[in-house]
Amino acid sequence: MKGVHFLISTLAILASATFLVSASDPSPLQDFCVALNDNKSAGGYFGANAVFVNGKFCKDPKLVNANDFFFSGLQNPRNTQNPLGSNVTTVNVDQIAGLNTLGISLTRIDFAPNGLNPPHTHPRASEFLVVLEGTLYVGFVTSNGDGNRLFTKVLNKGDVFVFPIGLIHFQFNVGHVNAVAFAGLSSQNPGVITIANAVFGSKPPINPDVLAKAFQVDDNVVDYLQKQFWYDNN
Repeated sequence: MKGVHFLISTLAILASATFLVSASDPSPLQDFCVALNDNKSAGGYFGANAVFVNGKFCKDPKLVNANDFFFSGLQNPRNTQNPLGSNVTTVNVDQIAGLNTLGISLTRIDFAPNGLNPPHTHPRASEFLVVLEGTLYVGFVTSNGDGNRLFTKVLNKGDVFVFPIGLIHFQFNVGHVNAVAFAGLSSQNPGVITIANAVFGSKPPINPDVLAKAFQVDDNVVDYLQKQFWYDNN
């Protein structure tokens, strides 16, 4: 009888593990799946009935070349003369087609003094940040169930910080010189939702009564915020 109970428990654990695995991105079943935006340019490999793979069609493997896995220019500083004083250069599946199904991407973030990468989330990825130059004040806020705790750290050159998937986070240059950081993300298309832009700059606008009640402020404050230009540094 003990053996039967052990077998049942083992099967239950395996079933749970299978469910958890199936709830995330599947592992690639081939060496690569270089992305295409439509099936018409797939070289006839899939034909008219092409199947979406993580939102992208696969290029005929026989037509794949080294450039499908290549991107150049991340060594160049970006223009930070904007309201936020920051500029995010994204390298995901839209820039490197060979990233499709591989579950990784990269960004370079340039900061002017006092430059901010404002509070935002990546709905499909965790992130780790490494500072190449300068000093950054970084942090993230936990979910409601955890009490919305704030975790912060001041990072210097060579320091690394991790932002868990889906949590609101930010980076702020507290130094007197320009700062540069690189971030790795656990998705080929992590997505980004900048909180202020989404809440006050949505199209069409969210009903002001909703925002006034949510933020416990006067309607005039909401009206003012919705009329602002919410800059996108991505």
